[in-house]
Amino acid sequence: MDEVTRILEAAQQGDPKAAEELLPLVYDELRRLAAVKMADQAEGHTLQPTALVHEAYLRLIGSEDKRWQNSRHFFAAAAEAMRHILVDSARRKGRLKRGGQWQRLNLDTLELAADAQPEALLAVDEALEAFSRYDPEKAELVKLRFFGGLTLPAAAAAMGCSLATAKRHWTFARAWLYQRLAPDG
Repeated sequence: MDEVTRILEAAQQGDPKAAEELLPLVYDELRRLAAVKMADQAEGHTLQPTALVHEAYLRLIGSEDKRWQNSRHFFAAAAEAMRHILVDSARRKGRLKRGGQWQRLNLDTLELAADAQPEALLAVDEALEAFSRYDPEKAELVKLRFFGGLTLPAAAAAMGCSLATAKRHWTFARAWLYQRLAPDG
């Protein structure tokens, strides 16, 4: 059992110090990933890596349903929280612009969602919702990679599957999403 899973179980048992122990283990890694992925953002970008991590962590810790089965479940919840934050941010930006045209998104160069244009992020979110109904496991991999910023090996480890399986799932998910997001699709 890894350290994060042990602390999550302690938190579920009502240990008040568990949240204090969890924060350094999870926060530093999430902040490092967010900082690396957002380092090339233009100056004055409204969403900073620290703010993204803070908001996601607060949503996770403040949620009513804090029953995470293991570290995989926790990191999937963290990726989902980041996804909602980024999508909400994109929606706010879209409302400010009063609309706009959808832009084609190249899934071969898919990186952290914070780097995406608001219109592209909304299109991916909509397609991902449909994909989640079709194949939840592969959709979880996309969320971990796109919204959580995990590499393919890290996402495979978080999901508890082999790298080969993750590669097959990633290939299928990219093809499915590409077809859904194609301008004529």
